[in-house]
Amino acid sequence: MPSPRVVLVEDDEMSAELVRFIVQRQGFEFTHVADGQKALDMLSSQEPPAAIILDWLLPFVDGMVVLEAIRQSPRWSHVPVLVLTGKTREEDIVKALDAGANDFIAKPFQPAELAARLKRIVRVAP
Repeated sequence: MPSPRVVLVEDDEMSAELVRFIVQRQGFEFTHVADGQKALDMLSSQEPPAAIILDWLLPFVDGMVVLEAIRQSPRWSHVPVLVLTGKTREEDIVKALDAGANDFIAKPFQPAELAARLKRIVRVAP
């Protein structure tokens, strides 16, 4: 049985590498897309992953639009989304959670916290 897949939507390469390392150490397959438009394209071209880690500030299409599209997609609406962003004001956190995010982590983040929150939102069948 293949490992569950986590998709990261993140334009910063250094952040993406750190997240890749954390996700793969947790036993997940890892897919990275670097902008919001590529994330939207995935909704119609790929099978839903076990979880999505989504930056809020992205080129072409921002994370809020991507999250709204995920929540409106019949095939992807159930996928847990963890918002990982430098936007740390209370109103940004509330906006993300109100839009359907399952969790929120502010950058800079602690690797162990990201791993724990990811494991918490991913429901893997035994």
